[in-house]
Amino acid sequence: MVCLALAGGVGGARMAHGLSMVLHPEDLIIAVNVGDDFTHLGLRICPDLDTVMYTLAGLANPETGWGIEDETWNVMNSIKKLGGPDWFALGDRDLATHLERTRQLAAGTKHSDVTKSLCHRLDIAHKIVPISEQAIPTIVETAEGDLSFQEYFVKQKCKPQVTGVRFAGATEAGLSHPLRHAIDAGEIDCVICCPSNPFLSIDPILALPEMRELLTTALPVVAISPIVGGRAIKGPAAKLMREFGLPPSTLGIAAHYSGIINGIVIDTADEADVLALRESGLKVLLTDTVMTTDEVRETLARQVLTFVRSLHG
Repeated sequence: MVCLALAGGVGGARMAHGLSMVLHPEDLIIAVNVGDDFTHLGLRICPDLDTVMYTLAGLANPETGWGIEDETWNVMNSIKKLGGPDWFALGDRDLATHLERTRQLAAGTKHSDVTKSLCHRLDIAHKIVPISEQAIPTIVETAEGDLSFQEYFVKQKCKPQVTGVRFAGATEAGLSHPLRHAIDAGEIDCVICCPSNPFLSIDPILALPEMRELLTTALPVVAISPIVGGRAIKGPAAKLMREFGLPPSTLGIAAHYSGIINGIVIDTADEADVLALRESGLKVLLTDTVMTTDEVRETLARQVLTFVRSLHG
């Protein structure tokens, strides 16, 4: 069974890592959000792809979940001293990734091939692919005006009230070549929406018409709730849910994914929601979903895959 994992952010990267510990490289495709991508200091930065890559390569900073462990910041300190934009921090080793990606893209290499090359150099056996070869920038609509994703998320620290989110060019963008090939070949047997922010990490993926088309087939599609006990493990998911009129709960997550998923994985802290979720027509897996260690990631991945297989019949 080939599993397609939709991922973005720290939660998505940790779930993808868990799945990679359980599944053979031929049985897992990790499709990553590109809505966060932007150009900064002349370099093409792909935060979600890099977070997934660094996590699977065993390089990620365990405290933040993003960036590289034991990073140094000499370049950014010099940028600040010279009066350059230092609001988006790029570590010295992290900069090497952005420099090499930018070099390859400028030479005309496809985004998916650049990612494949970087993964190979980082000794990552599993397939990590950008959701699209094209740029699909996330635009956050706020009470203070439209903001690019990184302006909202990093520069403004998610403080502005959000009124909507849109993904520029998504309706015209196609899936990346390796993902399109896997779908055309009928290789994908199930889809797992990792516990990423549904609005900022998963929705940019779902905005692509070809992805929506895939998810309306008979494939089992399971979402892992990023909300535990009414709170997001990381990031502004709960804040956004309140601003969009959804309860910051597993019920709100299920409502957001209505018509897309047929199963949901929730934490034991939200056991009280199980009955209502089942009454809505969803299958429910209740387990520990807070991935504090590699062992927990692996255990959760095994449980999720067993759950998905039960839906597959």
